Amino acid sequence: MTGVVYKSTGSWYQVKSKEGVFYQCRIKGKFRIKGIKSTNPIAVGDNVEFELEKKGDEEIGVIKRIKDRDNFIVRKSVNLSKQTHIIAANVDLVFLLITINNPPTFTAFIDRFLVTTRAYRVDTVLVFNKIDAYEIEERAEILYLKDIYEAIGYTCLEVSATENKNVDAIKELMIGKTSMFVGHSGVGKTTLVNAIEPSLDLKTKEISEQHQQGQHTTTFAEMFDLSFDARIIDTPGIKGFGVVDMDKYELGDYFPEFFELKQYCKFNDCLHLKEPQCAVKAALEDEEISWSRYRSYLQILEGEEETEHYRTDIWNEEEED
Repeated sequence: MTGVVYKSTGSWYQVKSKEGVFYQCRIKGKFRIKGIKSTNPIAVGDNVEFELEKKGDEEIGVIKRIKDRDNFIVRKSVNLSKQTHIIAANVDLVFLLITINNPPTFTAFIDRFLVTTRAYRVDTVLVFNKIDAYEIEERAEILYLKDIYEAIGYTCLEVSATENKNVDAIKELMIGKTSMFVGHSGVGKTTLVNAIEPSLDLKTKEISEQHQQGQHTTTFAEMFDLSFDARIIDTPGIKGFGVVDMDKYELGDYFPEFFELKQYCKFNDCLHLKEPQCAVKAALEDEEISWSRYRSYLQILEGEEETEHYRTDIWNEEEED
């Protein structure tokens, strides 16, 4: 039988068959997928082949094979620098939710995520959420960030789930696709998902005033079928995003504004550091490229995991205090 993984709890997988029936499945032995050292060999969104086995009165599925993935989104796993965590597979579109405060989303986090989705060929939309809650200065910051990311080709939406602003615009983009919603705990993912599909009625928690971050209730990634020909993958809140296995000479290619200028650099293998006649550095000096984007590039290039503007690299699997 074949099906799609809708939920993974680490040892059990909820798989929806082609006939639309859900089965509880497990894996036998160890899976190795083309050398990927992953903490989770099977991810939500994977297409799998499985067989049914009788266990008492129950029918249990045993996953035998994972079909080739169109793409996947991967990050460094918790405290295991040489292993990765695959967040989801076969994703058509990612919505990255951003808030200016409660909690703050820093540009280093945004850029690390965008580098990964571009490297793995996943389209990404930036969602500036909770815009009904911002003062004038915060609105100005949103407009500034929108200018940066729209200039390099990213779709940006200002959204308020509580006031139903641009919720329909998100739904329009989701039709016929498998979409994933990602962001820090507390950015309003669950509230937005509930606004898109109220019948899901997912649980939400309030922002922790002490830590200015959310107390998320999503513990594992899970996919849901929606009423308007769309599927959504809801994910746990992410504190930080560790970039995986990025060749330093390819890194600039995943910054679209750098890639566009690369042909004008004197050297084909220019790293845009101290090389002479670097088109990227020239554009930076002329303020044609954002300094925040260049700082993010340097941090990834130098392998920095944590800075003042970049949270600790932890995949939240426990609820915050």
